[in-house]
Formats: sequence, C-alpha cells, structure tokens
Amino acid sequence: MPNKSNIEMLEKIKGSIESSKGFFVVDYRGLTVKEAQDLRKSLREANANMKVYKNNIMRIALKEEGLPDVGENLVGTCAYVFFENDPVDAAKVLKEKGEKLKKLPFVAGVADGKGLNADEAKAYADLASREELMAQLVYVMASPLRGIASVCAGPARGLVTALDAIAEQKKEAA
Repeated sequence: MPNKSNIEMLEKIKGSIESSKGFFVVDYRGLTVKEAQDLRKSLREANANMKVYKNNIMRIALKEEGLPDVGENLVGTCAYVFFENDPVDAAKVLKEKGEKLKKLPFVAGVADGKGLNADEAKAYADLASREELMAQLVYVMASPLRGIASVCAGPARGLVTALDAIAEQKKEAA
C-alpha cells in the first residue's frame, strides 16, 4: 500500500504539470536558503515557480500524464521549475542565476511536449524571448513602410528645395 504522503505529493505534481506548459529540472545542491529564496523570487517574475519533489514520484507522474520520460536524468538533488508561458524566460533566469552562483546546472526538462536533455534545456536560455521576437517582427515590418514614406515624401521635398532656391535667387536679385 503506497504511503499517504506520497499519494498527496503525486497529486501536487500532477497539479503543477497540468497548470504549466512544461518544466526544467536543475540540480539545486549547494544553494543556501537565501539564494533559493532569491531564485524563487526571480522565477516568479518570469511566471515560473520552483518545486522540490521526490524523483521517483515525479517519474510516476510523468508516466501517468503521458509526458516524455526524462526519468533517467532525475537523480540526486533535483528541483523542478514549472513555467506558465514562455520557457525562454524561465531558462534565462536559471542560466543567469546559475552563472552568478556557479551552481544550478540544468539536468533535463520538458518543453513544447518534448523531453529535453541538459544541453537542450540550457539552449532555451540562448533563444530570444517572446517580447524580443515581437520587437524584431515590428522592426522588420516597419522598415518597408519607412522606405515607402521616404519615397513618397521625396517629390514634395524636391519641390520645397526648388522653391527655396527660387526665393533665394529673387532675394539676391532684388
């Protein structure tokens, strides 16, 4: 008969999985309480949260939820960072804090319905965020419009220049 606390933890894990679009797994060994609190705060700002669950129960939850099996990577002191929207934002926070603290290596993850190894999970941190991509798209779309406006204003600009030159000539002649 399974332990009641393990059954409750399984339900919590399933709730976390269902309310998120995916998660990253990091090794949190060596983090102080203050560092962990700071990390959790930064993750909340990126619409993500960090939970610590038993690896075996996490494996069971992944299997029951039909998610890719990253179970072979779930060993040791694993923390699970569940992201609500953009995986890039959470990955950037993890990478930034990990580099600053010299801790917190990526272990695995699940994003876009696909299982990730440590390198693939870390690669998300190098991608442009949704906001950065939107800004790039607006810039690309606005560039031709700027060119069209410049071309359309060209004849009017030429006319103003010609009229200005005529006014200067008449002023000098008088």
